[in-house]
Amino acid sequence: MSTPVPQRDRRTPRLGMAIYAVVCVVVVGLAVLVSARAAHSGEDLRANLTLIAPAGAGGGWDTFAREQQAAMRTENVVNNAQVVNIPGAGGTIGLSKFVTMTGEATNLMVTGTVMIGAIETNDSPNTLKDVRPIARISEEYDVIVVPADSPHQSIDDLVAAWKQDPKGMVFTGGSAGGLDHLIVADLALKAGIDAEQITYIPKSGGGEAVQVLSSGAADAAVSGYNEFADQIDAGRMRGLAIVAPERADGIELPTLVEQGYDVAMTNWRGFVAPPGISDEQFSELQQIITETAQTQEWKDAMARNKWTDVLLTGPELDTFIEEDTAQITALVKELGL
Repeated sequence: MSTPVPQRDRRTPRLGMAIYAVVCVVVVGLAVLVSARAAHSGEDLRANLTLIAPAGAGGGWDTFAREQQAAMRTENVVNNAQVVNIPGAGGTIGLSKFVTMTGEATNLMVTGTVMIGAIETNDSPNTLKDVRPIARISEEYDVIVVPADSPHQSIDDLVAAWKQDPKGMVFTGGSAGGLDHLIVADLALKAGIDAEQITYIPKSGGGEAVQVLSSGAADAAVSGYNEFADQIDAGRMRGLAIVAPERADGIELPTLVEQGYDVAMTNWRGFVAPPGISDEQFSELQQIITETAQTQEWKDAMARNKWTDVLLTGPELDTFIEEDTAQITALVKELGL
């Protein structure tokens, strides 16, 4: 009689599978909980961040955003920072789209002087009050230049000729109502010239302004120093003044202020966050930007682009934006735009 073969207890693998399933559920549950807490605390903002440049590729805002992106990546402040361009209407199209990103804290948008002017001149339905300003980071200075063969050897020469024939003096620079245009308006007011008598040829940027000035279609041009640096160095243009509170390192031009004209508007740039984010997320974004601004990569970028460090956050930033908006609004009205 054969010995019966013992039967395997089929409950053993089933029990193992049950325990495995329970463990999986617990692990997944913990992962979801940790992820949720990370998202709530803002830690995920250092994993992925989108920097929106509300302008086309190659311009000032785009360059600023990409230099920030490089600093964030190189210095491991943010694991994956990407730049997205939303051009149009001095940044107001980008602003309108950004306002709809309510609560999406992984997005930041570049803003600054140009956008404030565009909000006024384009009657934008959205303003910087619809978003949350994170930081002012850097500023760039405009310069006033004339062709090398111009009879105007100084800003006083230019102003004297301008007073004799307000409409006959032709300026060129960036878009109508933009910083370049506003500087011309402010200089006119400080020199006692009716701002509505200004003749100004608006262009998309300093590159086109160079062409207008070189062709003889304008008497003077105003734009960022970097736009004219090569022309000045080559002796094809003469710089008359830099528009800054004080002389800038590496730029051998006197300010308008020291030449007797209280005009010191600067092209500042910074970031805003979308509406609807939590205070905790806002604080984390502010910390990310502050850390980036302190990196060597960013300091090198500022030196390369001849930007000035003007980092400002908190209530002081809100006050600054209010004052800058009031000044720009007044100038836009003087221009009748």
